[in-house]
Amino acid sequence: MQVEVLNTKGKATGRTVELPEDIFGAEPNNHVIYLAVKQYLAAQHQGTHKVKTRAEVKGASRKLHRQKGTGGSRKGNIRNPLYKGGGTVFGPKPHGYDIKLNRKVKDLAKISALSYKAKDNAIVVVEDITMDAPKTKTFVDILGKLKVADKKVMFVQPEYNDNLELSIRNVPGVLGVLLSDINTYDIVNSDVLVMTESAAKIFAEEETEA
Repeated sequence: MQVEVLNTKGKATGRTVELPEDIFGAEPNNHVIYLAVKQYLAAQHQGTHKVKTRAEVKGASRKLHRQKGTGGSRKGNIRNPLYKGGGTVFGPKPHGYDIKLNRKVKDLAKISALSYKAKDNAIVVVEDITMDAPKTKTFVDILGKLKVADKKVMFVQPEYNDNLELSIRNVPGVLGVLLSDINTYDIVNSDVLVMTESAAKIFAEEETEA
């Protein structure tokens, strides 16, 4: 799959990058995307929710009155869930929400998500961006020239760049990630995938080595 490389002004550079067909041209699998997104969202739960049972709340353990002969209902102690300040029945307890997925399933989900972006023509490759100092306005101008300023953007670069990262992080709707850290949820959650030329070439290099 040939993708044209644009410069920071949104103009064609005359260069192209070959993105591997077995990734960006693969037949998407909706179910594995669902599983990967479900796993990602589940992992965001801390699972620290907790309520006290009748064994844990404060209060005497003596029986409030004798079983029979009072004309009232049978009662246990003051920690009964029916009373104010009593324990909670079947309340939440701390537990993990982690869902286990095989590596092959997660890889297939990522490939499927990237394939959808390719089918929707939602992949933009821009020449490598260098900044001498953090400049959010400069980065916003670049997005405007690329015609993606009004979209949710996932900006992918091959390695961490301090000035570029500081320029990206305050831009609403833009997520800056390293190529090694991309995941299915972030791909699906974005409208357009913007990759630097170096990041895009890594896909081609990995395909050649394979």
